[in-house]
Amino acid sequence: MSLPAVPLSVLDLATVGEGSDTTEALHASLDLARTVEDLGFTRLWVAEHHNMPGIASSAPPVLISALAAATTRLRVGSGGVMLPNHAPLVVAEQFGTLASLYPGRIDVGLGRAPGTDQVTARALRRVAQPGADDFPEQLAELGCYLAGEWPAGHPNAAISAVPRAEQTPPIWLLGSSGFSAELAGLLGLPFAFAHHFSSVNTLPALERYRSSFRPGRVLDEPYAMVSVQAICADTDAEAERLALPGALAFIQLRQGRPGRLPTPEQAAEYPWTSIERDFARQRRDGQAIGSPETVRGSLAALLEATRADELMISTMVHSAKDRARSNELVRELFGELPLGLGQL
Repeated sequence: MSLPAVPLSVLDLATVGEGSDTTEALHASLDLARTVEDLGFTRLWVAEHHNMPGIASSAPPVLISALAAATTRLRVGSGGVMLPNHAPLVVAEQFGTLASLYPGRIDVGLGRAPGTDQVTARALRRVAQPGADDFPEQLAELGCYLAGEWPAGHPNAAISAVPRAEQTPPIWLLGSSGFSAELAGLLGLPFAFAHHFSSVNTLPALERYRSSFRPGRVLDEPYAMVSVQAICADTDAEAERLALPGALAFIQLRQGRPGRLPTPEQAAEYPWTSIERDFARQRRDGQAIGSPETVRGSLAALLEATRADELMISTMVHSAKDRARSNELVRELFGELPLGLGQL
């Protein structure tokens, strides 16, 4: 039996595995984009992270351009650009350029976290105490630049973001808590929740988004996408083996030791402490890892609980071949895929 008919999309971190390098990782992302386009996925997003040797997506607009050039129909965007790291005018110019090059195919997904540690955040933002207190103001400014419309008397009204696309790329808000959920609702914007990062907050944030929603320029009704870590293989045991390196990499990141994604063999040989094993088990909550039947059950429960309008799959595994196979297996769990928001 097929899962509910929802659009499927992919979140890609351009993962750099042990024994590999950034060139291989980025070309694997291009191959992934072609694969998921052929499978009928709606969009592929890349995430902004900094000072992490295992993630090569630190410059989303550059990577988005390459991904869009490698495909023909797939929507490509940021999941997300961390807006407080950048001047809104710069983001508007970057995405205005992308939307002019690839009309109707670019998404502007925005987050308010730094996407890195506090030391690196200070280097990015050039301030002593990085914060996101002015995120709503930054968001409003970016929206004005993208649309080419300003409130009367605004001090930036004389500034134009050039290039500005004829078809304004849609803004999405991303989050793992309630702040961006409520803001997206009040502004009538689509919202993407990082369930793969913070599953405990998923349902409260989605309820907050829907309850606060006000129709806006972009949407007449709420549109919520949920991103989930999904690793599918022929057997539960094989999927668990492929998933273990991601758990180890996350623990090492939390310990201040970020590195390239370990191989399954390295993860299996790692001397796990009881605390680390407990942490890894807790982080597994809400993920979909296993054989096709196991993943089917996990995704069915997630879709029923969240009432998500779209599902975004993140697959952190060492091998590009295993990642492609996992996406193929997940796709086979669904019947005909409907069009997603903004899809041509």
